[in-house]
Amino acid sequence: MRVAMVSEHASPLAVLGGVDAGGQNVHVASLARALARRGVEVTVYTRRDAEALPERVAFGPRVSVEHVDAGPPEPVPKDGLLPYMDEFGRRLARSLRTERPDLVHAHFWMSGVAALAAALPLGLPVLQTFHALGVVKRRHQGAADTSPPERLAIERDLIGRATGIVATCRDEVEELRALGASLPRVRIVPCGVDLSLFRPDGPIAPRGNFAHRVVVVTRLVERKGVDVVIRALAALPDTELVVAGGPEAAGLGADPEARRLRGIAAEAGVAERVTLLGRLEREEVPALLRSADAVACCPWYEPFGIVPLEAMACGVPVVASAVGGLLDTVTDAVTGIHVPPRDPVAVAAALRRLLGDGAARSRFGAAGAVRAHLGYGWDHVAAATLSAYRALALRRGRHPRAVPAAAARARARREESLHGVS
Repeated sequence: MRVAMVSEHASPLAVLGGVDAGGQNVHVASLARALARRGVEVTVYTRRDAEALPERVAFGPRVSVEHVDAGPPEPVPKDGLLPYMDEFGRRLARSLRTERPDLVHAHFWMSGVAALAAALPLGLPVLQTFHALGVVKRRHQGAADTSPPERLAIERDLIGRATGIVATCRDEVEELRALGASLPRVRIVPCGVDLSLFRPDGPIAPRGNFAHRVVVVTRLVERKGVDVVIRALAALPDTELVVAGGPEAAGLGADPEARRLRGIAAEAGVAERVTLLGRLEREEVPALLRSADAVACCPWYEPFGIVPLEAMACGVPVVASAVGGLLDTVTDAVTGIHVPPRDPVAVAAALRRLLGDGAARSRFGAAGAVRAHLGYGWDHVAAATLSAYRALALRRGRHPRAVPAAAARARARREESLHGVS
């Protein structure tokens, strides 16, 4: 089988930790390699964001990354990429004609715009994984949502015209159903975890001179809820909080979110117990997770969330917001504790329960490791993905008519006017 993956802003080659580099990059990279281990040839198409990047890079046996010229060859925030999707789609079509795949798997909504425009005229099936839905982002961020105004209507259009949809959790399926998705055209395939890297045994990062340690690993953006964990720390004496993510350590002083978090720590009287590490190499993350008594993942919302899986695979209990994919991965009172989002009092209570009960921590940690290893390894995810490919895409039939990205945007604006979407 030959599969074309489209991931317009999230390159599998990217350095993780930036505002637009996180779980999707890991997902695309790991899924491509896992499919290749099963004999699939995979080409990942991503936007060129630097002049010096080669046209094609070998990413492993049977996996290549192709850089598509669309817009300026420099970093552009993902919310500014929609105007370049027509060009991306045209160039992608040329590649698909030259190296015809069996199916196209689009990751993120803008990738779907380009993939449908390129693939459907060629009679190729297109599967869509959204990774995040605009309607959920708008619900939680309101006026702070920087997505293009056309996003909601374009996503509804993609839901109707894609050959099938690969969702990552049950909560997403409910959101898709509310947006009009035909459930027989939807399959759930979770994200995965690298079990060779994230495991209970292995090096443990040094700890500070505190009785307990809580760890957060995340991009430094407000919706990830790091401030909630910092405020909870005020009720947890003799506990340190270590936060990994964001720019390099030397750049934290210039990072707006890092400065905001440090201000909140000072205001809460816990500054001496909060350490911002900045970006870590991926190979350094397991040792940090294993050094924790608990890992906190407390976002406002989360389409899936890979860090809880990584913590569970390392045998560490998780305190997680009861949102999105975290409802599937973290089993409440078994592998961790669910808390309401944006509730530092609830986070403090959950952490206090774990930090004060070593037996519970061991029990939760062991259960999390079993759960991660039985259900979320990338080979398991690749097998489920192949099953979804066969069920949704690898059958002959009539595919919907392709619509260029500019036309899709125009139609989206008309729908917004009709439905009052701003």
